[in-house]
Amino acid sequence: MLMRTDPFRELDRLAQQVLGTAARPAAMPMDAWREDQNFVVAFDLPGVNPESIDLDVERNVLTVKAERPDPAGKDTELVASERPRGVFSRQLILGDTLDVENVKATYDGGVLTLQIPVTEKAKPRKIEIETKEGHREIAA
Repeated sequence: MLMRTDPFRELDRLAQQVLGTAARPAAMPMDAWREDQNFVVAFDLPGVNPESIDLDVERNVLTVKAERPDPAGKDTELVASERPRGVFSRQLILGDTLDVENVKATYDGGVLTLQIPVTEKAKPRKIEIETKEGHREIAA
């Protein structure tokens, strides 16, 4: 059986959930990177039912909502409660160089991964330079 010895532990836990810490942010943790012609964002959502995940894009704002239910029933007494539960939400402002019409999402092993393609106008291209001697191309 687990025993609680610190009377202020619950207050600390509540402050961490509301305000977050560097090691444990209040919002869903994420990583983001560019991979070839895609911008990739990965959100940690362990224990979340994929059907509770809601993705929405309005203009250039991507909103991710998910819910981790309380595992304990009505008549259950929690001995320790440190894992965050409830509804989580995070918004990202996407640049104009990303194609928000073709976002792909996968959920595997508690990680929601979004692949957002880079628009054609943002991809590098060759530009022709005219000189008196002739033409040559350089990379943009």
